[in-house]
Amino acid sequence: MNKWSVNKTDRKTVSQLSLQCGVSTLTAAVLASRGYSSAQAVMEKLNVSSLSDPFLIKDMELAADTINNAIDSGIKICVYGDYDCDGIMSSVMLYSYLQEAGADVFYYIPERSEGYGLNESAVRYISSQGAELIITVDNGISALNEAELIYELGMKLVVTDHHQPGETLPRAEAIVDPHRTDCFSPFKKLCGAGVVLKLIAALDGGDYTMALEQFGDFAAVATVADIVTLTGENRFIVSYGMQLLENSDRPSVIALKKVCNLENKKLNSYSIGFGIAPRINAAGRFGSPSTAAQLFLCEEPDKCEELAAELNDLNNQRKEAENDILISIYHSIDSNPDMLSKRVLFICGKGWHHGVIGIIASKILERFGKPCFIASEENGEIRGSARSFGSFSVFGALNYASEALEKFGGHPGAGGFTIKSGMAERFDALLQQYALENHENMPVLTITADAVASPAELTVDNIKGLELLEPFGNDNEKPLFYIENAVVKEIFPLSNGVHSKLRLKYGYTEIDALIFRTSPAELSVERGDSCNIIAELGINSFNNNESVSIVVRDYRSSHIQQDKIISAVCVCEKFSRGEALPDNYYKSMIPVRDEIAEIYIKIPSNGICTDTLFSRIRNPRINYCKFTIALQALSQLSLISRTYADNKVFRLKAEKKVDILSAPVLTELMSRIKLPASHI
Repeated sequence: MNKWSVNKTDRKTVSQLSLQCGVSTLTAAVLASRGYSSAQAVMEKLNVSSLSDPFLIKDMELAADTINNAIDSGIKICVYGDYDCDGIMSSVMLYSYLQEAGADVFYYIPERSEGYGLNESAVRYISSQGAELIITVDNGISALNEAELIYELGMKLVVTDHHQPGETLPRAEAIVDPHRTDCFSPFKKLCGAGVVLKLIAALDGGDYTMALEQFGDFAAVATVADIVTLTGENRFIVSYGMQLLENSDRPSVIALKKVCNLENKKLNSYSIGFGIAPRINAAGRFGSPSTAAQLFLCEEPDKCEELAAELNDLNNQRKEAENDILISIYHSIDSNPDMLSKRVLFICGKGWHHGVIGIIASKILERFGKPCFIASEENGEIRGSARSFGSFSVFGALNYASEALEKFGGHPGAGGFTIKSGMAERFDALLQQYALENHENMPVLTITADAVASPAELTVDNIKGLELLEPFGNDNEKPLFYIENAVVKEIFPLSNGVHSKLRLKYGYTEIDALIFRTSPAELSVERGDSCNIIAELGINSFNNNESVSIVVRDYRSSHIQQDKIISAVCVCEKFSRGEALPDNYYKSMIPVRDEIAEIYIKIPSNGICTDTLFSRIRNPRINYCKFTIALQALSQLSLISRTYADNKVFRLKAEKKVDILSAPVLTELMSRIKLPASHI
């Protein structure tokens, strides 16, 4: 179960913001919940109407002078990019500008197999092509050895990057990175393409007009795709760029929007992040990043459609690979559910595509609410990606487990690693030890609602007002709202029962709420139940009529006591790991025979979601610990089966009479309190 947190907003502040900013009460409540207390603070953070002088970034003038001199001198230039969306768009932007400026230029984007950033083989190849100047985009800040090689081979280097620099900077004519400690530019959190956009403006004398008109759309795509903060100057880049994308006459953009089913539609950051960007990234993951670069450099509509279709096919391959890996992981968990009791999930497979391991780690984290380390073994090498949340630090865990690693890197929320040969089990043990030493109780995945939405506020005009907060993304997420004690009047199946629609009575109004990927049979609420919801609010448009759209992010019956269930899960997992609990805990965890029977008879042979099952057991004596132990006992005796991908439990046909008291989990519990089995 996810933990819910509902931000409490000061009504006086909400009223002031609503009046001073001229926004709806829902919008004002979101602003207040995110720390804005005055109209001036809102203007400073959200209403960015321009970009700061590019020359405020350290070494920008040096970089512009070096590159302009190279253009004037006819020196051959290589733009060196990266294989992700940000690196590809950055390469296309700078290459296109230099080509139009009359430079002798080519680009080099490494394949994923070459690894991230500059590498020796690529540098030597670029030298063999006659290049005298290499300009990196979206990489280069850590390429110390490669920079020395560049100069040994008689070339020069200009670095443009947005990643954190180390203590030593590479040798270069100029190093343009807002994160340099000696850089005092006002906005630091650009993506690689954002830095390139400013470089292009600097090359044009510091005026952004041409740079934005020509490349604002590409910079917007990269900014959303790289999940940098959507505050400050990045909001301006994305807002400006999305308008260009909507009205684009580029054959490449038109073709890509077509395969994304985004033709003639209003674009937002979601359209980019889940439509356009994945197809660009798929080129670097399952094909060649050059395919995406060729698309955006192409001016022939037929060829653009061909290349866009290729990107779409690669994206479908990516989806298939993800699905295959997820099925494999779920099968492993179904076969060994004890792994879910661990503080940290470490799962390793063979031959899993490295291009999607990070995506898989994120999905497993969301499904099971635990820090997740996913690795794949190929040709004797085990490489992986990790994702986390809350106070659990991926980098801290990797550093703790460094004795088992060839190399690693990252930050608190994510990282990558390579495990030494034969050290996978040791790596897992060190992860668990790190978690134990630093988190007696692991952080719980939390969904935060910005504000409570009252029945009176759920109007088309109020919800439309939220558009003022767009574009949404990192550090400016789409708002979520809390709806409390809404009564289920009707339940409707959608898409042949794949999804559900709830008709709710909320106060004096009726509203419809959509729950995706959950059939009516799988819902943990029934007609007449009172439920609480955390949801996104939007507008439906059909036949020129507009109505309120409520898309449920999470829901539960109003009688569910969150803190008790989260505490019970923690206790049961500690017990499963063999950790000692206070003596008085064990008695309250043991279900009696009648309670186990009550749970068992409510399990249908065609399955039921365990959350739904618990919500339908209204016996106050059956706490969540008892419920969990009962399911474990029934499973151990093959009276039920469980699938963890969809969190379902199925009743099995009993082949013979079994003694429920013989279940190992019950035997172990009884031994902890030294009571005879007859107690049950």
